[in-house]
Formats: sequence, C-alpha cells, structure tokens
Amino acid sequence: MRKLLLARVVATFMVVTIAAGVLLADGSATAGAAKPPACTTIKAGILEYAVGHYLAGQPLTTGVDAFGYNYQSHQFDGSYANAYLGRDGLPPFDGDDAAYLLANPSAAGKWYWPYRHDRVAMKWNDAWLSNKDCDGNGALDRYYGHLSYVGSGAWLTNHQWGAYEDSEGSQHWTDFTKIVAAPADATKIAGTWYDASGTEIGPAIWGDFAIVQDIYNDSGTGDHGVLYWSPAGPGFGHLD
Repeated sequence: MRKLLLARVVATFMVVTIAAGVLLADGSATAGAAKPPACTTIKAGILEYAVGHYLAGQPLTTGVDAFGYNYQSHQFDGSYANAYLGRDGLPPFDGDDAAYLLANPSAAGKWYWPYRHDRVAMKWNDAWLSNKDCDGNGALDRYYGHLSYVGSGAWLTNHQWGAYEDSEGSQHWTDFTKIVAAPADATKIAGTWYDASGTEIGPAIWGDFAIVQDIYNDSGTGDHGVLYWSPAGPGFGHLD
C-alpha cells in the first residue's frame, strides 16, 4: 500500500491550494506591502466559491461545508474524493457508490475516485490559506505579504487512513505527514531542503515545501512508526 499512499500524500498536499479555485489569492502581494484599510472575512458573507465549483456563487460560511472543508477553522475532514469533487463541479460523495455514479457517471473517470472510501483530515495555518481577503481581490489569501510560499512560515498537516483486502483478509493503514514551506534562508540541494546552518530540513515537495515528518502504519505490510523525521526537527516554529 505504500506506493499508493505516496500518491495520496502528494495529491492531498495540493487540495488546500487548488480545490477552491479562484478562492485562492493570486500571490501578487509583495513583501513589505501595506495592508489595505480592512480585510474581508468569511463572516461578511460575500466571499464566494469559484466559478466551476459545485457550490459556485454561494458564499463561504464559517462552518463545515458539504464536502468537509471548514475554511474559517483551516480544516478539512472527509472522504478523499470529496477533497476534489466540488472543484470539478460534482456533488459530495455520500458513500453509496452505485447511486452516486448513476447520478454522476463522470466521477468514475476521475483519478481520485478509487480512493473515495479513504479519509483525510488536514489542518493548515493562515500563511497556507487564510480565512480572509486582505489584498482586495475577492479571494482567500495565501502567503500574504510574500512573493511565494518560501519564507512565509506556511504549514499543513495531512492525516490519512483507509482499509484494503489482501490474501490475509482486511488490512488497515494510516499515515500522518507534516509539510512546511522552506524558510527564506534555506537551500535546496539534490531534492532536499537544508537550513542556513546546513542541517537537513526534509525532502522537497513542489519546490517551495519540505516534508518534516512522516509516520506510517499498515497492518498488511508490517510498517509501523516513523518513516521520516527531520534532523532539523518536525515542528513548525523554527521554520518561520
């Protein structure tokens, strides 16, 4: 299951940054730029889901939406497929394969459909994806005040779990991963980020980020415990 799991980690990493479509800021804010007089919050009721999203035109709310996202609290908890279905204009999956495909046959062709019965829980901070619009573009901000995620202090935790059958019967797996934005003074060498002192931060992922912790358990393979632990430490504070 580890080979499939790696695909899950990589794919889920992208959820928060792309699933909401134009809900994301365009990243045009520059370091040191002055904030506008006021930020638009989700509570204001005027920030909407993107064009093309299943909920397009509806306002973001402070609670959990139909797919499992809570943008106000920086969290997602739900079916792996539901992390993507809304962005693709499809309704949330409720667990009934036959009924869902009868009403939404195009879902069967989505790369994430095979993982619909797996679950994922994510948490992120304001630099990863904010719950307000401070640059005035009508979208939730990301890495506000920075040119990119590098140096922003952004982080995401990704907890996934599921079950599968093998020759021994039912097996269960779980994975917990921490991903952080590289600090401004970090250096990437041969696919790994290092801090200013030369200490390894972690494997690079999508250029600007590093994996600092990966804990995996699988009853079918016998995997148990830490797969990766950053020599620089698995926490977030030292990466500001």
